[in-house]
Amino acid sequence: MAWIIVALVAILIMAGMIWLGKLPRKAWELSGAALFIGIAGYAWQGQPSLAGSPKEPVEKLSLFDEDLAKQRDEMGGNFGDARAWLVLADAQSRQGKFATAATALSKGLETYPDDVDLWVALGNALVGHSNGLLTPASQFAYQKAATLSPDHPAPPFFLGLALATSGQLPQARAIWAELLERSPPEAEWREDLTGRLARIDALIAQQNGAPAPGMPGSVPPAAGPAQPVESQP
Repeated sequence: MAWIIVALVAILIMAGMIWLGKLPRKAWELSGAALFIGIAGYAWQGQPSLAGSPKEPVEKLSLFDEDLAKQRDEMGGNFGDARAWLVLADAQSRQGKFATAATALSKGLETYPDDVDLWVALGNALVGHSNGLLTPASQFAYQKAATLSPDHPAPPFFLGLALATSGQLPQARAIWAELLERSPPEAEWREDLTGRLARIDALIAQQNGAPAPGMPGSVPPAAGPAQPVESQP
């Protein structure tokens, strides 16, 4: 049955090229030979009886970080009705389905358009979908969250993280340094943020050709004035 269908399709293609495509008479043999080669290739490689096994594409699972999700919750403390959309999106992200997570968060924002945590989570999902790179869409989500709540720590933190993973280290450092400066002393995220700033400073120093502090080749602290050495008798 499959070969009958293939033959009919070949005839229809040839007829279409002749009558609809105005194929010259001299090119009929060449076109027929090309179709014959195509059919021969199908006969050699094609396996129409082979059962299909479609699989849904899964993005990189490692891009979802449980600790970062917990930190987002600590920064936001969102336990209202919008929380259900965050839980749903996190469940999808854990499976590497960042596009599905972004779709769920977009639906949630239709109901809660002013929810900062939903905008931050949408930015994170879009960054995950782009394999860790900051895109105009994810940047808009972070900036929208920052506009809704300028004092909220999550938008600058995750925007800085996306900038850092995208290789934009100076921009990430500037955003994180400003966040650290305005964070209260008792904030739970200060220690983590301080460590991230130290690591980003080390990376910037390496990019500029200077060894990071404490690494081999770094310049030691300046010594004090040399003491005179008494001559030996």
